[in-house]
Amino acid sequence: MVLAASGGGQLLPVTPVLGVVTAVLLAAAVAVAGKGLLGHGHAVLRAGLRAVVQLAAVAAVITWVVGSLWWSALFVLVMFSVAVRTAGRRMTPGPGWVWAAAPIGAGVLPVLTLLLAVGLLPLKGLSVIPVAGILIGGALSATSLAGRRALDELRQRRGEVEAALALGFEEREARLEICRTAAATSLVPALDQTRTVGLVTLPGAFVGMLLGGASPVQAGAVQLFVLVGLLAVESVAIVVVLELVGRGRVVAGAPGDAR
Repeated sequence: MVLAASGGGQLLPVTPVLGVVTAVLLAAAVAVAGKGLLGHGHAVLRAGLRAVVQLAAVAAVITWVVGSLWWSALFVLVMFSVAVRTAGRRMTPGPGWVWAAAPIGAGVLPVLTLLLAVGLLPLKGLSVIPVAGILIGGALSATSLAGRRALDELRQRRGEVEAALALGFEEREARLEICRTAAATSLVPALDQTRTVGLVTLPGAFVGMLLGGASPVQAGAVQLFVLVGLLAVESVAIVVVLELVGRGRVVAGAPGDAR
């Protein structure tokens, strides 16, 4: 077997050697994270093992799922639910984690609806699932990063929030004044990826389309859409997270509680 696009292009041979090399790389990542005292050695191992199980499960069902629009919609809903749980628990260990549904949904739903409405995205599982997955993944990252950075900033600069309140600011305004800049840095990874595309990185959608037989212009156009779509999704998600934090819907737990 090979990792291949529909046009027959080959990327990596799926052989026992690939499995061995992957295992070695995972072990190296765990060792470096542990020896470097990054505090994420076990998390790296768990993430790698979970990826193995989850990708195996997806590979087993994806062909069957994409054949039905209803099953595809359910699959997207599962992706959304997992993203909400993951981002929410990263932000806070308290019950407020469920509010992560708001920024992820606010970012992803309008973009997906627009693409379907204008006909750019065919109403087929094989098209909807990967695009929805890319957008949900971007919203998850932005929500998680923005929430944690905003709450960490409020925790560390609590005195400044109280000073703003003493000066007559409303609580929402005082909170946003302190945490907005920190949360806004969550957009930097998406900005850097967009700025350097083609110069530093060749993203997956671009390479996959080339391997599938598309022209460089077609591949570039699709990749541009993906990057701009992610910028829109993540910008909306960050703004909604800030509003939730500002209004006290999402509050910080003890440092290190969220995992």
